Amino acid sequence: MPKAQKGKVSEKVVHPFSRKAAYLAREEIRLKRKERQKNDKATRLSSIGEKLLWFQGHLDPAKTSYTRKDACDVIERYLQRFDSELEQIELMNGIKGRQGRLHGAREAVIKQTIEREQAQYEGVGFEIPDIINAKHLKTFREWTGDLKKLPNIKLRKVSKKGQDTKSEKEEKHEAEDDDNEDDDDDDLDDEQVNEMVLMSDSN
Repeated sequence: MPKAQKGKVSEKVVHPFSRKAAYLAREEIRLKRKERQKNDKATRLSSIGEKLLWFQGHLDPAKTSYTRKDACDVIERYLQRFDSELEQIELMNGIKGRQGRLHGAREAVIKQTIEREQAQYEGVGFEIPDIINAKHLKTFREWTGDLKKLPNIKLRKVSKKGQDTKSEKEEKHEAEDDDNEDDDDDDLDDEQVNEMVLMSDSN
């Protein structure tokens, strides 16, 4: 009888219709779904972060707080951020003798984004960092761009009419509550970051 080779363990072949095969298939699907969700969350957080960084970069350093009208002016500048890119695409496509449209997919995405944001701004309100409240503005100015700290930044919806979704009384009450709270700058865990992303998606 030939001796079995030491150190080599023959892998047992899993039968394709066995319970083990079904379990492995389920596990693979679960891991893929988890990875996809993780990537989707990272993309959404990155998108929110980019938007907030734009607003941070366009703040007037001399202002300690903004009026609703000021906030509307900043939003309108934000909504025009793609203007130069759209002009470039239009120039490229205006060249005589060119067949088809260049950057058509990018142009479509930009136009859809602008339409959606414009509809929010003219309707229920466009979500921006709370620059109207002096305390929240100070916190926002100090933000370094760390996505883990995103939930520390207070957001507010502002509509084209300059009518905030919150009443003056609620705003005053909120400001008093904020003054009574202790500042908490600790990093937030994944659960809190997830909540912030879900809140943003529901808007």
